[in-house]
Amino acid sequence: MFDLELSYTILLIICLVAAFGFEFVNGFHDTANAVATVIYTNSLKPWIAVVWSGICNAIGVFVGGITVAMGIVNLLPVESLVDQNIAHSLAMVMALLLSAIFWNLLTWYFGIPCSSSHTLIGSILGVGLAYSLLPDANEAAVNWSKAQEIGASLLISPLFGFSLTIIFMFLLRNLTKNTEAGDGLFKEPKKNQPPPWWIRIILISTCTAVSGFHGSNDGQKGVGLVMLILIGIVPAYFALNPSFNPSGLDAPLSKIEVTLSNFNSNPLALSDKVKLDSARVMTARLRAHIGGITTVSSIEPQERFLIRKDIMLLNNHIKALSVNNDLEISEAERKSLSNNMKAVRKFTDYSPRWVIVMIAISLGLGTMVGWKRIVKTIGEKIGKEHLTYAQGASAELVASTTIGLSTAFGLPVSTTHVLSSGIAGSMVASKGIKNLQPDTVRNILIAWLLTLPVVMVMAATLFLIFRSTF
Repeated sequence: MFDLELSYTILLIICLVAAFGFEFVNGFHDTANAVATVIYTNSLKPWIAVVWSGICNAIGVFVGGITVAMGIVNLLPVESLVDQNIAHSLAMVMALLLSAIFWNLLTWYFGIPCSSSHTLIGSILGVGLAYSLLPDANEAAVNWSKAQEIGASLLISPLFGFSLTIIFMFLLRNLTKNTEAGDGLFKEPKKNQPPPWWIRIILISTCTAVSGFHGSNDGQKGVGLVMLILIGIVPAYFALNPSFNPSGLDAPLSKIEVTLSNFNSNPLALSDKVKLDSARVMTARLRAHIGGITTVSSIEPQERFLIRKDIMLLNNHIKALSVNNDLEISEAERKSLSNNMKAVRKFTDYSPRWVIVMIAISLGLGTMVGWKRIVKTIGEKIGKEHLTYAQGASAELVASTTIGLSTAFGLPVSTTHVLSSGIAGSMVASKGIKNLQPDTVRNILIAWLLTLPVVMVMAATLFLIFRSTF
C-alpha cells in the first residue's frame, strides 16, 4: 500500500487506527460537556442524550470545514521535520499518538474533565521540541506564531466562558424576576421528573448546539492529526490536494511575484532581504514546477513534497513580510499578498473525504460510550448544589457560542475547559465563590495545569527513544 514495505504498511495502519482511537477517546471523554445538563435536569434519558449527542457530533465534523485541522497540521512544520527516512516519520507519529491517548484515558479514568485539545497540542509541541534537540536539526521544529495563537485561544476561552456565564445568569435572573419563568428556571430539578416543556426545549437545544459545535472543532483536530500522519509517512500521496488543478496556481503566483518586485525600492533590513530573496526564488521555482501541468498525478512523486515545502515556506515568508510595519507597502499590496497566498494554499490545505468520514464515525461512536464518570463530575461535583435549569442552559449556551466563534476563526478551543468554566461561573453567580466545591475545582485546575507540560515531556521522551531505536 502506497509503495511502502509490508512492515511500514502495517505500522501506518496501526498509526491510523490509533488516530481514530484518539478521536473515539475524545468522544467519550468530552461527551459529558454536552449531555451533563440534559441528563441532570431530566430533560432526556441518558441513552437518548448520548446517542443524539453522538449524531450531532458526527454532523459537526462534516460541516466544520478544515480551518482548525490545518491549524493543527501547521503547528508542527512537518515539511522541516520529515526526511526521506520513513522510520523517522513513524517515530514522530507514534510518540504524539501514544502520549495523547494515554493522558486522555488516564484523566477519564479518574473522572477529571481534561482538555483533549491541550493533550494533542502538548504532544505535538513535545515532538517538535525534542526534534530541535537532535544534532542534525537545523530548521524550526515548532511554528511558534501558530503556537502562540492557539495558546491564547486555549487560555482565554475558559476565562471567557466563566465570566460570560456569570453575566448571562445575572441578566437572566433580573429579566425573569418575579415571573413564572424565573421561578421555573432557577429551581432544582425534581428527581426522575422532566422539566416543563419550554425549559426542556431550551436545554435540548443547547445540548444540540454544544454537540454540533464540539464536532466542528474537536473533529477537525482529529482530521489534522490524521493529515499529519499521512503527510509525514506517505507525502507523495498526501502532500498535495489531488483534486486541485496545479495550473490554477499560475495566476496567484504571478501576482505575488509582481507584488514582491515592488519591494526593490524599499530599504530592507538584512533579515527581511533574506526572506524576500527566498520568497522570490520559491515563487519562480513553483511556477517552473507547475508550468503546463493540470493534474497532481503528472507531478513526479518525489517532487510533490518539495512543492508543498516551498508553498509552506513561501507562506511563512510572505506572512512575515506583509505584517512588517517597517516596510513601505500599501494596504492594497498587503491584502493582495494575503489573498493570493490563500489561493495558493488551496493546493496544500485539504483533507480526503474518507478521513473526515472516519473521524466523524469515531467521534460519534465515542460520544455514545463512557460518559458516566465525567458527567457525574460536571453535574454534581463542581458546585455544592444540584445543577438548576438556568445554570445548565446558561453554561451550554455560552459554551456553544464560544466554540462556534472559535471554529469560525479557525482556532482550536477546549470544549471541556469552556463548559466546566461555564458551570463554575453559573455556581458562582448563584451563591458566590463559596458555592464551588474546592476539592473538585482544585483537581480540575491541577489537571489543566499539568496537561501541557506532562504530555510535552512524555511525547518528547518517546520521540527521542523511538528515533534512536528505529
